[in-house]
Amino acid sequence: MDNTTDGTWDSLPVRLNEKILETLAELKFTHTTPVQAACIPLFMSNKDVAAEAVTGSGKTLAFVIPIIELLLKREEKLKKMQVGALVITPTRELALQISEVMEQFIQKFPQFTQILLIGGSNPIEDVEKFKDKGANIVIATPGRLEDMFRRKSDGLDLACSVKSLDVLVLDEADRLLDMGFEASLNTILGYLPKQRRTGLFSATQTQELEKLVRAGLRNPVRITVKEKGVAATAVQKTPSRLSNYYTVKDKFNSLVAFLRQHKHEKNLVFFSTCACVEYYGRALEILVKKVPVHCIHGKMKHKRNKIFADFRALKSAFVHRCGRTARIGNQGNALVFLLPMEESYVNFLSINQKCPLQQMPPVNDVVDVLPKVQAMSLADRAMFDRSMRAFVSYVQAYAKHECSLIFRIKDLDFATLARGFALLRLPKMPELRGKTFPDFTETTVDTDTIRYKDKNREKQRQKMLAEPREETRFPRKNFIKNKSWSKQTTKKVRRRKMAAKRKHNEGSDVDEEDMKELLNDTRLLKKLKKGQISEEDFEKQITNEPKSKHKTGLSHGGSEDNA
Repeated sequence: MDNTTDGTWDSLPVRLNEKILETLAELKFTHTTPVQAACIPLFMSNKDVAAEAVTGSGKTLAFVIPIIELLLKREEKLKKMQVGALVITPTRELALQISEVMEQFIQKFPQFTQILLIGGSNPIEDVEKFKDKGANIVIATPGRLEDMFRRKSDGLDLACSVKSLDVLVLDEADRLLDMGFEASLNTILGYLPKQRRTGLFSATQTQELEKLVRAGLRNPVRITVKEKGVAATAVQKTPSRLSNYYTVKDKFNSLVAFLRQHKHEKNLVFFSTCACVEYYGRALEILVKKVPVHCIHGKMKHKRNKIFADFRALKSAFVHRCGRTARIGNQGNALVFLLPMEESYVNFLSINQKCPLQQMPPVNDVVDVLPKVQAMSLADRAMFDRSMRAFVSYVQAYAKHECSLIFRIKDLDFATLARGFALLRLPKMPELRGKTFPDFTETTVDTDTIRYKDKNREKQRQKMLAEPREETRFPRKNFIKNKSWSKQTTKKVRRRKMAAKRKHNEGSDVDEEDMKELLNDTRLLKKLKKGQISEEDFEKQITNEPKSKHKTGLSHGGSEDNA
């Protein structure tokens, strides 16, 4: 089914509850989006739905409204401990947003209660809250929900509560699978009744997603929603009002200049690791004046939800890894900062993700701010520590990249990378062992003399330094050295990587057929790494795949951040 038009709520072929219409009017949602116009009538007529629509197309209301309508039509009213609807989403931020939207509607229906089950909080508190207040609507992330099903010994029998389930929604289903939740989802589905309505919403359709459709939905109506102006044959992965750009040159300095020029807007800045967020977030606080900077990443516990809420309340801010742009018809822009050796990634995105990028003119008024960042490290050992952790984490993340045929650690220019991280000296790490870097100049300052601004922390450090070495020595732990990704793959994979590198060194051009074959290899490697296929299956598929005339590898170098 294809739907590309929108209209008023009254134009839907089903009649919505008056209180729902009142809430929509209060929230100033005057018109339906295509995905809402397509999904709501089907859900309300007891159909399973598998909807593909780009991010920001209004999918939340497309399942929130039918959930309430279906629960209102139940012959038997839900009791306190009976769950009538379950929404599963990949991240706690998405779950929080859905919960807030749901709350806006169920305020007019006091007979319904909802609970939010996400990481970052004490699971025992969630158990006690459920036992005390009950929940007819559960909005959850997979890990916490799976944990709740196993807490029968704590007095919560969630498996019994979901026997009354009417509606299951899997939101951002493609991301649920990409983030490795397939096993958790299968466990959860095993607890749920077969007689239910199921909605699966995603931005893309993949083979893995198709398996989930067959396992969780019964004869679903398939909906592909395209935005106006998109050709019928186009494969759209991003909102039509989202403009994607890239720029090549001097990444961190260009990023700072860009943010200074757009300080009155909300900007989302992405880095590759948690340690990079901590380091560059602190640097941006100093370098971009009079602008609040919020750092958020996966290793945060209780702080994460509060930081996310604080960001959403601001009119302008910088934040890492939450929120999206160009949503529900709004205009948005995305800018990727790359170094010259990374330009092949643009071609990769265009073919693999159907996400073409156009080159943006160089950012104006770029100045070298890296000496200021170095001065911050010299003034506070905490900042020096952050810089070292960020650099090490970046290199380690690069070495473990799933697309290792493009992102090759051997191509990293460590001297340029270290300068981009404003390092005072290079850390001691295996990847740098035995190498010299004449292009990188270390500080003449003895870094051991750098003090913490926090007096208590510095006092503790000095105390440890003053203790005899014998007293501070700890028993050596036995660590199992992790094998690199290249050593985990079969010999055939390594041979193909070597062949790709030879082609690259010979200067072979990269054509579309070469790229498609490279992408297929990458997908197979990803499946093998996740355990979705066996080495035997991998060997069979990689042996039988058609060969292009010229097998080639693509060069992808390192950089100081992944903004």
